Amino acid sequence: MTKKERVNEILSRMDKEYGTEYICYLNHDNAWQLLIATILSAQCTDARVNLVTKELFVKYDSLEKFAAASIEELEEDIRPTGFHHSKAKHIIGCARRLLEVYDGVVPRALEDLITLPGVGRKTANVIRGNIYNDPSIVVDTHVKRISNRFHFTKEQDPVKIEMDLMKVLPKDHWILFNIHVITLGRSYCSARKPDCKNCFLKDVCPADDKTV
Repeated sequence: MTKKERVNEILSRMDKEYGTEYICYLNHDNAWQLLIATILSAQCTDARVNLVTKELFVKYDSLEKFAAASIEELEEDIRPTGFHHSKAKHIIGCARRLLEVYDGVVPRALEDLITLPGVGRKTANVIRGNIYNDPSIVVDTHVKRISNRFHFTKEQDPVKIEMDLMKVLPKDHWILFNIHVITLGRSYCSARKPDCKNCFLKDVCPADDKTV
């Protein structure tokens, strides 16, 4: 099986197993809420972020309220997500820049998004994919680990992984790949103990450390 054939077979099986619906695991009602939730998700699980934002987005129900927030108070509000000092600073700065530069609208272009405090390529691509449906690849911990196990990349740097995946994956799967791999990483391909024996990809996965 050639690499291209293996890529197509893996994607086809994940489509069949997980469907092709776009799913976002961070709860939000609009673009700026997703932006803030994604900032909070750094080094934190989506489940914990959703618990925090459930009350956070009631207390701060507008960008204006985030922009005017007391940094000490916001730090306490988001403390369970970890790194609360830097995250609070980024969120307030991000809200202020959105209001001052973009009239309160979360921009679409990558080059604009990454000018926002606390927003790198990963967060920008979450917004581009989930809000604007622009083909984009989000390199999170699952994508990094599993893309290496699939031999889709040999890189460890997220930007280099993103560039490799853009070459390997068909554009119509850039967003889906992240969604599917998150589910795969949680169900079979965990970091500590991958369940290769029961994985539906076991016969096409070229991982060097398979436990089958």
